[in-house]
Amino acid sequence: MRGGGNMQGMMKQMQKMQKQMAEAQEELGTLKFEGSAGGGMVKVTVSGHKEVLDVVLDPSVVDPEDVEMLQDLLIVATNEAFKKADEHANSTMGKFTKGLNLPGMF
Repeated sequence: MRGGGNMQGMMKQMQKMQKQMAEAQEELGTLKFEGSAGGGMVKVTVSGHKEVLDVVLDPSVVDPEDVEMLQDLLIVATNEAFKKADEHANSTMGKFTKGLNLPGMF
């Protein structure tokens, strides 16, 4: 039957791509992304897997009279770090799906 070799080649190509995607996903977890707020008074570092790794607060931003401001700064810094991680993940993982018209993939 003709075309069987083509299907086998496609399967090998997909297996290779799956392996490369898994490696890229693993590498993403080793990367760190930092977000900051309040002119750098609050810094949040996250991994590419969106885990908060570190929070650094300038002592001057810790004001018991204004806890809401500190909460807002933490949210802004964390969201910025997550956005950077997302952008990197999308550019890295997107190269695997370019040109493929696969519904439901990324």
